[in-house]
Amino acid sequence: MATRPAPAPGLPAAQAPATGLRPPGAVRPPELPSVHDAFLCVALPALAVSSEHGQLTGHGLEGVYASGRRLLSRCVLRVAGREPLALSGRQDAADRAVFLSVVRTAGDSGPDPGLTVERSRSAAGTERITLRSFAARPLRLPVEISLGTDLADLGAVAAGRAGAEIVASVHGTGMRWTAADGRCASVSADPPPTDALAAAGLLRWEVDLAPGSARTIELRVRGDRPHGLPGPTGPGTGRPGGVGLAEVRAEGDDPRVGELLRVAVDDLRALLQRDPDHPADVHLAAGVPWRCGPVTAEALWAARMALPLGTRLAVTTLRALARTQLDGPGPAGGRIPGPLRDAGPFLPPRCTGIEATLAFPTVLAEARRWGLPEQDLAELLPVAERCLGWLRTAADPHGFVPDPGPAGPWRAETQAHAHRAAVLGADLLDACGRSGGDGWRDWARTLRERFRDEFWIDDRSGGRPAAALAPGGRPWTQLGGWAAHLLDTGLLGGGRYAPGLLDSSATDQLARLLGTPALDSGWGLRSLGTKEPGHNPFGHRAGAVRVHETVVAVAGLAAEGYEKEAASLLKGTLDAAEAFGYRLPEMYAGSVRTAGAVPVPHPAACRPAAVAAAGAVHLMTALVGIRPDAPGGTVALHPVRSAPLGAVRLSDIRVAGEPFSARVSRLGLGMVEEAADGLQLGV
Repeated sequence: MATRPAPAPGLPAAQAPATGLRPPGAVRPPELPSVHDAFLCVALPALAVSSEHGQLTGHGLEGVYASGRRLLSRCVLRVAGREPLALSGRQDAADRAVFLSVVRTAGDSGPDPGLTVERSRSAAGTERITLRSFAARPLRLPVEISLGTDLADLGAVAAGRAGAEIVASVHGTGMRWTAADGRCASVSADPPPTDALAAAGLLRWEVDLAPGSARTIELRVRGDRPHGLPGPTGPGTGRPGGVGLAEVRAEGDDPRVGELLRVAVDDLRALLQRDPDHPADVHLAAGVPWRCGPVTAEALWAARMALPLGTRLAVTTLRALARTQLDGPGPAGGRIPGPLRDAGPFLPPRCTGIEATLAFPTVLAEARRWGLPEQDLAELLPVAERCLGWLRTAADPHGFVPDPGPAGPWRAETQAHAHRAAVLGADLLDACGRSGGDGWRDWARTLRERFRDEFWIDDRSGGRPAAALAPGGRPWTQLGGWAAHLLDTGLLGGGRYAPGLLDSSATDQLARLLGTPALDSGWGLRSLGTKEPGHNPFGHRAGAVRVHETVVAVAGLAAEGYEKEAASLLKGTLDAAEAFGYRLPEMYAGSVRTAGAVPVPHPAACRPAAVAAAGAVHLMTALVGIRPDAPGGTVALHPVRSAPLGAVRLSDIRVAGEPFSARVSRLGLGMVEEAADGLQLGV
């Protein structure tokens, strides 16, 4: 094994080997409020967070938000002087939740309530409260809604620093609040209340209900900014449009596939957000409620997995990242900047900018296979070339890419991203008549050879890949879900997958390892195996199930023919999705699955999350085995032959810009049902 340079004196802590221990004197990060059992209504930049009873009490993250500011924190309903008895809450759509409760009135002689209350709350700041009477006689009921807000930023709310409620004033048909910085929020009611008390933030009505009749009160929340400050003026203002995610559908012997895909596409639409300086471009927020900032590497991975819904999202995401690419000469030229992210208990933080830089040529090349318009390809190709130029500069004399900096470490996952970028980048250069394709294929071939020599650890059980190499060449041997990226090789023409970093024997061994109980939890792939030091079922890089890695493993295993291992992870993920109401979080605990158990939520996980929602699309595409080559005029079907979910039909995805539908029989035989004119079935 080649010797690597030791870290230079004064190396930043972020680049030194991690110990998993907090340095002396370090500030303990605040605990995030738990949202795993909350109803999150999302239509970014709007968000509504509700507890299962539907009342907004101001506790935790509860409230209606716009662009990261809480416009309404308290909305407590009382009917006839009491709070309704909550019975159920459900997520009706990505942007809407419905809560049902009942009220026993004075005329109810038995245990049966005579009045139901349905509250339909949307992310856009509208709430409809419908009272329906089943009483035998007319009712006249006092209805009160207590309102309040602190106009706090989401970050302050999460850190427990929201501050006191602001004093309200009566405004129009409702209430208005004004913060010290001039920002305002208001609530209007229809019909107008009969009474309004500003000091208590209270709206009152006298509601008359005949037997069998219903009355509805509608509240509308609006946010206003002082003159000169940019931004939306209401929760639903500025919703992204025009990205054109296809209305894809799935159906089959297992009815859960249809619900999983429906919810996933709904969540992807809800997570779309505009680039504020370039409103024509949208990208996916990484996840709600914690990660709704600028475009990230995760947004790019999600756009890649969502290519079956159309190429437009990939184009606008690539364009947003391209605007951040560093120009000029020097070692940073061509790199896309990005923050450092924690990499678990053993490795220092990784650079998401490096990840995005290496993903850029891959996503552009695969978008072309799915039918990317030529004008978009011509616009983005120079950016991909600069990414490849950075890769050549960043690679060390051994051909490996350090991450996050020149002093290492050298991560196996990063080498997989670099190899994929080189191979698919070469394909892209050839297709566009640019030079350099052969040189990149030679570079990738050399990387494969050196990876086998330096990263593969031989042992009596057949060996394993090292997670990373430290300065000096010492390997980190911990095996986890990161290894799935070694199977993600990328799509070439004619329905072929690119060669990967591993040879056939190493691929066979890795497939076996991914299928062991140490890594396959029964709910998905653990980010760190149970037999590894430092395993923690709640560690997001130390044992939790990360949906993105699981989905990548399923697709990679299926493509290589390891259907037993792929099917086990696929079924586990589908079972977990059912338990989470088909809205998969970005991660959940890697606990051992036992009879009658359900997956355990992770308290800090985003839900919905871009890679989890897009991962559902990727799972269905891998199951049916759709491999398009729009420039070559072909599409190949390579379904999972064992048909682990029985017959499956996937319809209205987009190949070459046109609807495409295919099905797989219970015998694992694929058939194209609809395709663009001139598109031929490949092999």
